[in-house]
Amino acid sequence: MLEFLMEKFKFNYTLVMPEHNIVGSSDDMDGSIIELLANEKADIAVAFLPILADARQHILYSTGLDEGEWMMIMIRPLESASGSGLLAPFDRDVWILILVSLLAVGPIIYGLLVIRYYLTKDSEQVRYTLPHCIWFVYGALMKQGSTLSPTGDSTRILFASWWIFITILTSFYTANLTAFLTLSKFTLPINNAEDVRRKSSPFVTIRGNAIEYAIKNSDEALNSLSFLVDKHLVEFTTNLNDSDILMTTVAKKNYVYVRDRPAIEHLVYNDYLVRRKVNPINERSHCPFATATTPFLKRVRAFAYPNSTRWNALFDPQLLNMVEGGLIKFKLLENLPKAEICPQNLGGTERQLKNRDLVMTYLVMLTGFCTSIAVFFSEMFARIMNERKLAKELKELNGPGLKLPPEKITYLSKGVSDSPPPPYAEIFSRHTSGMIGAKGMFGSQIVTDGDAARQMINGRDYMVVKEKNGIGSQLIPMRAPSAAIFQYTYTN
Repeated sequence: MLEFLMEKFKFNYTLVMPEHNIVGSSDDMDGSIIELLANEKADIAVAFLPILADARQHILYSTGLDEGEWMMIMIRPLESASGSGLLAPFDRDVWILILVSLLAVGPIIYGLLVIRYYLTKDSEQVRYTLPHCIWFVYGALMKQGSTLSPTGDSTRILFASWWIFITILTSFYTANLTAFLTLSKFTLPINNAEDVRRKSSPFVTIRGNAIEYAIKNSDEALNSLSFLVDKHLVEFTTNLNDSDILMTTVAKKNYVYVRDRPAIEHLVYNDYLVRRKVNPINERSHCPFATATTPFLKRVRAFAYPNSTRWNALFDPQLLNMVEGGLIKFKLLENLPKAEICPQNLGGTERQLKNRDLVMTYLVMLTGFCTSIAVFFSEMFARIMNERKLAKELKELNGPGLKLPPEKITYLSKGVSDSPPPPYAEIFSRHTSGMIGAKGMFGSQIVTDGDAARQMINGRDYMVVKEKNGIGSQLIPMRAPSAAIFQYTYTN
């Protein structure tokens, strides 16, 4: 651009470099570009300088050349910020609502069944217990069906509604899980300045550029990041080698590098060419860095003159013509390919599942095993406590002088003094003649209080007889084949 102006207006120039490679501001003038112009040591600053309100009192800006965008480049994360694995299809709010519904629907169904029973007084209605309702909710989620068969229309609609809800939910989950594992768009954990502030992410930028002044100026929106400077999470480097910053600060320290867009695009492209030359086969190794799509900062950029200049009236119309003709945009993108290099979503590479995608699966299995072990020990503890309670009750029942083993006495574990139950024919005949409650019916060693009853269990007739110790009861089959086998056990 300077060469074009020189040819247009027939003048020569001498380059004057500032002592430090910084733009400068009212609080940072030493060795800056603004100092050269303010002291009239230079006639024009041929650089894309961000237009800063603070600098207008020292220099005069030319017509705007472009809208500069400062972008972020970082190490490409192993997984998308949107998540992966089993939890990826739904966000946190959806998972919370699903969990709440699983915990609440069972008691709600049970409560509605109880209310319906008391309002209708329907004697034929089956009153399902709370565990039955909770298990139905869980069984519908696992697609294992249910043996519950409600008789009321309202109850049937209630059960069907939950089943349809679970069917739709699992269908959405399966479809979204497939999409996330194969077709999901890759997103970065840090996309803008707000993410940097919220996550207190460390970043590095060039010393004396627009980012530093925007952070330190209380009138700028980026001043909200000033606390990161106090925490030493922001590095304003004087190193002008972008490749060196990328390899050391970004790759090794996991910093975010903030730089203007043309510099970032040339940096990524040159790094891509080097890596492709070293390893032309592995495409994923060509793009270890990712660039955020949202600009970190936007500022109009322009040339600058001293306040007493007269060159602006001559140069600004020509600069405006170059902007309107697209020459400046063309020169900024010169030597860059038209295709985007190393985009966020590397769609051209195959998506292979890795262990990190199955971490949640492993956690589910581990949680299941740990839960089963905990339940097993709980059952063992409950069994021990029940045996102690039974032993205590036996001791109280038989008196302090008689010590009996704590095990439960049944006909299948008969001892020497135990006599078998009476024959099946005798039981049946006495039952039909109304003698089932007689004291000597089964012998004093079998039933102590003479209580017995006939009961239908699972479609079969049984005689319910109390145990010898008075605790618990024994079932004696009434059906002829079963009774014969039962009798044969004690007579042979």
